[in-house]
This record gives sequence, structure tokens and C-alpha cells, in this order.
Amino acid sequence: MLDYVWLIPLFPAASAFVCGVWGKRLKTRTGWIAIASMCATLVLTAGALIAFLADPAREPFRKTLFQWINVGSFNVGFSILVDPLTIVMLVVVSVVGTLVFIYSTGYMKGDAGYARFFSFMSLFATAMYLLVMADNFLVLFIGWEGVGLCSYLLIGYYMEETWRAEAGKKAFIVNRIGDAGFLLGMALIFATCGSLSFEHVFDHAPEVFPYGGLVVTAATLLLFVGAIGKSAQIPLFVWLPDAMAGPTPVSALIHAATMVTAGVYMVARCNVLYTLAPVSMTVVAVVGAATAFVAASIGLTQRDIKRVLAYSTISQLGYMFLALGLGAFAAGIFHLYTHAFFKGALFLCAGSAIHALSREQDMFKMGGLRKAMPITWATYLIATLAIAGCPLTAGFFSKDEILWRAISHGSVFGRALWGVGIVSALMTAIYMFRSLFLTFHGQSRVEPEAAAHLHESPANMTVPLILLALGSIAAGWIGLPAWLGGSRFEAFLGPVMEEGRKMLAQHATATEVAVHHGSLRFELVITGVSIGVFLLGVVVAGFYFLWGFPRRPERAARRLGPIYQLSSHRWWWDDFYNAVIVRAVAGFARFIGWFDFRVVDGIVNGTGRTTLAFGRELRRFQNGRVQHYALGIFLGVNIILIVLLLKKILAEIGIVPPGSP
Repeated sequence: MLDYVWLIPLFPAASAFVCGVWGKRLKTRTGWIAIASMCATLVLTAGALIAFLADPAREPFRKTLFQWINVGSFNVGFSILVDPLTIVMLVVVSVVGTLVFIYSTGYMKGDAGYARFFSFMSLFATAMYLLVMADNFLVLFIGWEGVGLCSYLLIGYYMEETWRAEAGKKAFIVNRIGDAGFLLGMALIFATCGSLSFEHVFDHAPEVFPYGGLVVTAATLLLFVGAIGKSAQIPLFVWLPDAMAGPTPVSALIHAATMVTAGVYMVARCNVLYTLAPVSMTVVAVVGAATAFVAASIGLTQRDIKRVLAYSTISQLGYMFLALGLGAFAAGIFHLYTHAFFKGALFLCAGSAIHALSREQDMFKMGGLRKAMPITWATYLIATLAIAGCPLTAGFFSKDEILWRAISHGSVFGRALWGVGIVSALMTAIYMFRSLFLTFHGQSRVEPEAAAHLHESPANMTVPLILLALGSIAAGWIGLPAWLGGSRFEAFLGPVMEEGRKMLAQHATATEVAVHHGSLRFELVITGVSIGVFLLGVVVAGFYFLWGFPRRPERAARRLGPIYQLSSHRWWWDDFYNAVIVRAVAGFARFIGWFDFRVVDGIVNGTGRTTLAFGRELRRFQNGRVQHYALGIFLGVNIILIVLLLKKILAEIGIVPPGSP
């Protein structure tokens, strides 16, 4: 099966072409063509997974499809790589992607751009497959840019509405900032290593890059700038909440299976480089922890259900980077893997409610949907339990693993990150159960017109919800903590992370050799704290938004004052960017526009106008009258004679030397 794994990106690419070219003729059949292409990738992914499970020591599968660039010493093949890390990402994209595509046939039913939608979605999947299967930085960058382009097309899908189109442009522009850093990082790696091949760069990295050296630190930080943009971390996270302008299946695909996970994957793939750059590792961990905290605090006060989930994604991505920055690469990828299931379920459940309420997204205009939409409610509840860290769910195992790696780091830095992580976990439980209670419980606040048509979604929407909800529970059981037998997930990723783990062990200080590692009692205590935080979050959310809504939240908002305003105004990040950066850029653009119109165009147009004026004057002499031509000849001859005579006179009186021209 591995011999055919290179076909994976071709199936959705073919679907994108067919849906894009013949979509108007095929109509609703385009949805099933797109689903069939994703099912084909799912079969090939399953075959590759079985092959590696059957032989854990199997060498990575590499295949060069064709020689792409061959200029001097710069040789790049269009090559793919399949190893355990690739397979994890393929499972995420193919499984969650297939379910999102099936769901979309119900959600987008009757939409005028149905075929265009599935063409873009298939192209999105193609780009993500290229990204995770790349065997060198350049092919990875094609997929990297591809998901950026597709996000622009899909976020601004409802282009008739200006604010939605602007959201797409915002995502595209912010990501270009990060991509500039990624390009510079690639260039620095090539200049140092002489290659962009993963195998060559990672094998020779310890020889080429001194530990903690300036070059490797600069290269990894520049790559991380790209990850900050793509995975929506501080300070480039502002595009992701606005990305909710696209159809809900797009949001699910972006947040659960594509795009935002790309940065996490890239850092994990480059684990050898990052372990050689301790400063970069610290930056990754700090940015991740700060993002987890800030995004969670914003999620506490948002009214739009999709925005709550968007800030939740940003926060969970922060956890992943926190783990990567601590050297727990497998733990970060494990949380990425489990997050795909419960975040996919949450977004699709939100889409089910929005679909039933005629696109209403304000949770304060929902309430009481549990009875009318029991399947949507039950699956949203399961996914909420998972993301909040309820024991025995997928999110509990993956998030607890990250928190354990932080507290067992054996340093003040690790304990500080654990403190930020545990507070963020508390806020996660609060805002997620807040969204559950406001949407599905309490008194109905639904508009009468929408209430009259309220109903459960059709089977092609609810079946994916059920499967993702099951994944939100079952996916975590392959990554059990040490006190439950150990993580098979970490063992599966072992070959990919082995070099990075050796590098960390080689340069670890005495305090970082995890004093508490292997202490079952201490690990159980930390797990107990996590469970207590989860229960406290549920109680707080219930106290304010189930038993005391709206009186208690309003009273709390008045008492908290500036803190509430800080959260509800999203820490004024967008206001700051608009006031400082957007205005400055707009002012500079206006100056450039003026300079171009008045100075550059003025010179060019002035030259043209002068030539035309001169031509108009000359045209007077070209009138076809012989007497005028004769007069011109006569005047010309006389001018020549006068000049010659004047020259002779000046020569005789000594002003002009004789014989001078």
C-alpha cells in the first residue's frame, strides 16, 4: 500500500478540477465526487498506518515524483515522505476531512455556489496533504501557501457581503507576514546546509549548527514566525476569529484538520533544529503559554458561538506550542490529534444549531435547543467534556500530558508554565460549558420565526457529529499516562522524535532531569488537580449561566469593570492594530498614491503633453501649401547666411578663433 501513498494528494486535486470545471453541469453530484476522493485518501492512509503498525522499525518511505529544480548546487525534487508523524497528520486530515465533507452536503444544500464550495474544499485538502507529506522545505512551502490561498477563498466564500470578503483578505494578509519569516528561515537553512531536504538538513544539523548558535537560533525563530501566522499565535492570531465569516464546515476544516495545525506540525517536524536552539524553544513555550491564557480569557465573554470556538482553538494551539517548547514534541502532536476530533465535533454541532436557526450565531438569542435538537446537544456535550478535560475523554489525556510535562520539567520555568496552563484550563472549562448552557439549556430566547422551524439536522449532518463525538472519547486511549500503562502514541512517534530527544537529554541541566519523573504519587496528585479544575469550571459556568442567567453574569460584568472590558474587547488587539499599524500603512499608501499620481505620472504625462504641444506647433507647417514651404526654405537659407556672416565678423574682430566650428 505504501507504493501508492503518493496518490493521496492527487485524489482531492482531481476532485477540485472536476468540480471547478464541470460543476455547473454536475450540480449536487460534485459533493459526492469530493467525498469519494476523500474516501480514497482514507483507504490509502489506513493502508500506510497498518504497514507502520505491523513493523514499527520500518524505514520512512520516500519517493521523488520528479526532479523539480536543478540549478547549480540548488537541487530540489518534488518528493514525498511517509513516516509515523506523516501518518498521524494523514489520519487527522483524512478522517476529519471526510466527515466534514459529508456534513457539508447537508449544510450547503441549496447554496448557489455548491460546486465552487466543494472545488475549494478539495483544493484545501490537496494543499494540506502536500504540506504533511513533503520531504523538503520547498514542497512543504507549496502546501503551506496552498492552505493560505484556500483559506482566503473559503473564508470570503460569501463574497457578496463586504465584511466576509474583508475577513478573507485579513487572513491572507496576516499570514503573508508570517510566511515572510518562513521564507527567510528556509533561505538561511539552505545557505548553511546547502540543501532543503529534511533528511540532509536534520542528519547534518548537529555538525553544521553549534548548540545554541546564532544561525540555528535565527533560522528556527524565523520558521516559528511562519508558525505564529499559520497557527494563529500572539501577535498574529487576530485573523482566526474573523475567519468565522466562512461557512461553518470551512471553520471545522480550518480549525480541526488543516491550516492552523500546520505550524504545530512544522515545529514538530523540525524538532532536531529546535532542540539545538534553546532560546527558540523558550520563545515557543512562552508564546504558546501566553496565547493559551489570553485566548481563553477572551473566550469567557464572547457572544458569537463560533467566535468562542475560534478563541478556544487559539488557546488549544497555545497548549500545543507550550508542549513543543518544553521538548515534549509527541505530547504536542498528541493534543493536535485529539483536538481534531472534539473541535471538529464542536464546530459541526455549532453549524447544526446555526443551520436550524437560519444563520443565527448569537448564543444570547439561542437557549433551550436541547429538546428540539437532542443529537446535536448530546454530541456537543461530549465534545465539551473532552475539550474541558473531563476524565477518560481524549482531551483529558492529551491536555493532562502537556501539564504533566510542564510541572515535571524540574525548573521554575516549567512550574510557571504549568500555572499558566492550569489557569487556562479552568477558563476553558468555564467558557465551554457557558456555551453549552447558553445554547442548549435554560429558557428559549430564539426568535419566534426561527422557533417555528426549529428541528434536528438531517442524517448526513448528524452522523458525522456522532462519529466525531465517539472520537472525542476514544482517540485519547492510545496516549495513556504512565500510571495507566504508558503512551502507545509516543512510542509510535518515537523514531521521528528520537534525535531531538537525544539532543535534549545531552544538554539537560541537573534541574531539568525531571525530579518528579517516574513518581506515580506526584503524577496522580497533578492529575487530581486537573480534575478538580475541570469540576470547578463546570460549577462556575453552571452558577452563572445555568442557574443565574442573566442576572449573575450582568452583576459580575459590572463588578469586574475593566477586566470584563478587557476580555469583551479582545484585549484591544484589533483596535491597536487598526490605530497603529493599519492607519500608518494606509497613510503611507495614500502618500505613495499621491506621489505616483502627481510626481511619477506627472513627469510621464507632462512629457507626453509637451511632445503633443510641440507636434501641434510643427503641424502648422505641414499644411500642403507650396508657398509656405518656399517661405520656409527662404527663411532657412537666410538664417544660415546670417550665421555664417556673423561668424566671419566675430573672427575678424578676434572674438572667435578662425576655423572654429
